[in-house]
Amino acid sequence: MQQLTSRRSLITSAAAASLALATGSALSQGKVRLRLSSPASPTDQRAVAMTSIFAPAVSAFADFEPHWNASLFKQGTELEAISRGNLEMSIASAQELAEFFPEFSVFSAGYVHRDAAHQVRVFNSDFFQPYKKRVEDRLKVKLLSVMYLGRRQINLRTDKQINTPADLAGVKLRMPGSEAWLFLGRALGANPVPMAFTEVYTGLQTGAIDGQDNPLPTVRDAKFFEVTKQVVLTSHLVDLNYLTISKTLWDRMTPQQQATVQKAADDAAQSARQRQLALEGELEAFLKEKGLRVYTPNLDAFRKQVQEAYLKSDLAKNWERGALERINAL
Repeated sequence: MQQLTSRRSLITSAAAASLALATGSALSQGKVRLRLSSPASPTDQRAVAMTSIFAPAVSAFADFEPHWNASLFKQGTELEAISRGNLEMSIASAQELAEFFPEFSVFSAGYVHRDAAHQVRVFNSDFFQPYKKRVEDRLKVKLLSVMYLGRRQINLRTDKQINTPADLAGVKLRMPGSEAWLFLGRALGANPVPMAFTEVYTGLQTGAIDGQDNPLPTVRDAKFFEVTKQVVLTSHLVDLNYLTISKTLWDRMTPQQQATVQKAADDAAQSARQRQLALEGELEAFLKEKGLRVYTPNLDAFRKQVQEAYLKSDLAKNWERGALERINAL
């Protein structure tokens, strides 16, 4: 906590002077320079939408300059770069924002967002506005729109039907190595096993693990369908990103420019969202064609157990009182 506090204090104190200098220069030379840094690949639906929809929409007054594959700034450093005036835009995760604002971790917990539409309702709700303002005031970063990454599903090499969390008892479920991910695996009812992504295919093939969790595009791209028998559509994490922009740069734009940037951001996010949802739907059929069983378990049972596990954990101590209930009510 002390390290996070120090990092937040450092960025907040450095933000005002550096951003005033950087953005003043950007606007004084004519067109606004909008460099975006993201670890996404150029073929990612978010990248495609930003290039094909956002860039043309703002081209009258801004030069949009995307840098994919973390080629400009290392993943996880983009928000700090914006705060220091070294970058204009990013595609940030709730997990990254939680490094500066621990209360943001509620938006990365299991079964908080139910689907892509729920993500949008939460982002546009009155409840979320203080979160946005906190990021603007202390990081000098504006959250423009919410972008849909996909639903993480459980992919197993076993035949056992999974209907409730109790059915996952003893199942060795590969999870990323951080404690937050391992906690989610336990909350789902499984026995989480930390394993590098590059080892997952072999782990499934040899039985070192019984399953893994990822969005369906990953199941296809990594060819996990070759060594598994079923996909349980738990949708336990509806993952998201926030499209961000320098708040000081935003404040120096005219109202018309701001409106254009906002509409372009929302249009790009909506396009990427619909493309990703369509892809997920197509992949359900693809996986069935490959011989896998694809079905939906008792989602109410999973949601109830996972949310109760979070509320009883140390992870929830940073959440604002009533946050989960207000999100669920949307």
